[in-house]
Amino acid sequence: MPESVPINRTRLLTARKRRGLTITELAEKMELDVRTISSYESGQKSPSPAALVRLARVLGFPLEFFEGNDIEAIDPAGVSFRSMSRMSARLRDTALGQGALAIEFLDWLERRFELPEPRLVDLRYDAEAPEGAADSLRRLWGIGELPIRNMVHLLEANGIRVFSLSIDAREMDAFSLWRGNTPIVMLNSFKSAEHSRFDSAHELAHLVLHRHLAPGSKIAEAQADAFASAFLMPRASVLANCPAFITVDQLIQLKAIWGVSVSALNYRLHKIGRTSDWQYKALCIEISKRGYRTCEPNEMPRESSIVLPKLLASLHKDDGLTRSAIAAALKLPPGELNDLLFGLTVSAIDGNRKGEPSPFGRKADLRLVK
Repeated sequence: MPESVPINRTRLLTARKRRGLTITELAEKMELDVRTISSYESGQKSPSPAALVRLARVLGFPLEFFEGNDIEAIDPAGVSFRSMSRMSARLRDTALGQGALAIEFLDWLERRFELPEPRLVDLRYDAEAPEGAADSLRRLWGIGELPIRNMVHLLEANGIRVFSLSIDAREMDAFSLWRGNTPIVMLNSFKSAEHSRFDSAHELAHLVLHRHLAPGSKIAEAQADAFASAFLMPRASVLANCPAFITVDQLIQLKAIWGVSVSALNYRLHKIGRTSDWQYKALCIEISKRGYRTCEPNEMPRESSIVLPKLLASLHKDDGLTRSAIAAALKLPPGELNDLLFGLTVSAIDGNRKGEPSPFGRKADLRLVK
């Protein structure tokens, strides 16, 4: 038996961060000193066969995972996080670890399928006028003033890759990044559907407004919120549908038109001058009293992907690949693949409502790369 087993240091680092462990914590779980774990991650030393088995058990990854090619680490400086100010470094690393695994899965898919090309424009010069930028993108995508039925479908139809962010923490809403010319959005699957839709629009704002800017500033976050509000609730549409006097009960009924939260609609009405400062504050107080800031009334069904079910169905039909087989091909635990798909693949295989455009263009099929 060999004294040591070569491992890929980038994979060990990814697995540790995905589990939210520091080097010290991993060393304690392994009953090794910190310098030993550091030497594994730096590539200066390889673990013994027994130590590798313990590493795989502690981190919950198969042995084969540590033997693969390099995993591309995500640079935090290029990532737009939805709630950076409330996020710990541990939580950030856990999210970035899952994002790195999402990119591995995406690369695997793109070697087999031709996915929709991104249809995004650089609106950085409109960042100081986010409402106008939202209107410009709506016109580019041909949706005018219409309510958006499914934000995940819309993002996918325009070439944005969407995956689940499986972290049960209120501080972690979503994040987005550009990987080369491919836009990626990770959405927290534990949030309400209305909250997730707003997160989708917020991350879309970062992709079109802040691609070439340093993310995370308060100004950028405010611009992204304003864009998301206008993108989901176009001014003319909101003004045309709201009654003269607005109550919380009416907000609950009206929010279904645009698929937003009661609080988001209340804010939008005030922003466009439909309610006075006094009305807005009174509605805020009533919304809080009813507990609607933490528990959304009449929550809408969670949105799901249209692309991922088609990909999985095609892989199963043409190649006989189940989710477990795909996870094995990626050298991942099945649970990690499920975490990327959780909440996004529960719809029917065809996914489209009647009259909705397919994200694959006129032909609602997938083109396999031969």
